[in-house]
Amino acid sequence: MALGDLSRLPRVDRVSQHPSLASLRRRLGAEALTRLARRVIEEARGVVRAGGAAPSEEEAVAQVAALARASLSSRSRSVINATGVVLHTNLGRAPLGARAVAAVEASAQGYASLELDLSTGRRGPRGAFAEGALASLVGAEAALLVNNCAAAVMLALGALAAGKKVVVSRGELVEIGGGFRVPEVLARSGAELLEVGTTNRTRVADYAQALDGGGVAAILRVHQGNFRQVGFVERPERRALAALARERGVWLVEDLGGGALMDLEAWGLPGEPTVQACVAGGVDVVCFSTDKVLGGPQGGALLGRTEAVERARRDPLARALRMGRLPLVALEETLACYQEGALDEVPVLRMLRTSCEALRARAEGWRAWLSARGIAVEVVSLEGAVGGGALAETPLASVGIAVEGEEAEGLAERLRTGAPAVLGRVQAERLLVDARTVLPEEDERLLAAIEAAVTQGRGGREQGQA
Repeated sequence: MALGDLSRLPRVDRVSQHPSLASLRRRLGAEALTRLARRVIEEARGVVRAGGAAPSEEEAVAQVAALARASLSSRSRSVINATGVVLHTNLGRAPLGARAVAAVEASAQGYASLELDLSTGRRGPRGAFAEGALASLVGAEAALLVNNCAAAVMLALGALAAGKKVVVSRGELVEIGGGFRVPEVLARSGAELLEVGTTNRTRVADYAQALDGGGVAAILRVHQGNFRQVGFVERPERRALAALARERGVWLVEDLGGGALMDLEAWGLPGEPTVQACVAGGVDVVCFSTDKVLGGPQGGALLGRTEAVERARRDPLARALRMGRLPLVALEETLACYQEGALDEVPVLRMLRTSCEALRARAEGWRAWLSARGIAVEVVSLEGAVGGGALAETPLASVGIAVEGEEAEGLAERLRTGAPAVLGRVQAERLLVDARTVLPEEDERLLAAIEAAVTQGRGGREQGQA
């Protein structure tokens, strides 16, 4: 084919209507597929103008097919989490319990009394049950729900400290997932950052000295959930900062992150502060995620003193950041489980509470099933993690299986791209499947997926040998 000849470029309509693309055209839509065809031909036009060869119609069709498959694969899919990380940020953090899922399904299929008081027939407050339940569970005066923790922090600081200074320890200027940093969130709130102390040591006296300069509206205390400082370190106790804030007439806001409503030490997981501890410690506003240790849908909450929470509620930004209808319904049902003491109906809490003995018995069942099908596995002790910015570097003892005699990376890829998608982890050239984070109702699908992936890998090796 001649170089530089634009007339030899395939026609967009012939490429987009090619018979081999019929299935992709049906799944992606004719218009979207035509746009991909135009993109491929336009890129080819640039190649030809630069002296390259024009693609054949078949080559252009193949490129369009690859782009269409890539677009379809970017859709969110259900994944079996066998990594051992309970709150896996890349997998959507907390899975919802059956009651929450049923509530979402019922609400999504029709209309809901989201902002209607059915007893009067008039407009009612949005999120009244969930906010009231949260406040009651932790002993706070009031609560407000938004769409994530960063939104809660930004709204609180904007409502309480816009145009004024907020004091933050240098040891707490952390970066959270996705590259978002506390100073950036604070700046977007309209407040001015005032750093105090050093990276490893900040004292109450440092905060007091900063307040002496005037123009300060709040102290922000940030939970160090994603990392640990050890050695020559110092950090003021929450009550000491609360006393200073009250004495100087400024707000104390705490970004707690994880949102634990239960003391995890009872389950052998030390060091994660609860929302109740923040409220009891004198914090005016505590902000946290509802989809982390709390175990609910994606969302954020700010709760504490009525005056502070209501100022945030009246802020125009509150409407832009409010929690959506379906997450709100899911959170209501999750909090109802807390109120009833039905903790095992919240999957995250059930995972954290499950003993290694129970996990080992489950893994033994997996081993027996797979061994009967000629797949060698070993039941092994593992270390997982809570994840989600909670209990940094604190190992979570677990049990699972290691698949023996198979090329681990290839097996992991086949599981990851299969149906269902299964995400395990590779360690010491073995694929590990952690029982703690696999939901009980997923066992049959998990085992079938492992069998299919191993069989596929063995078939490929046999063909290669032939």
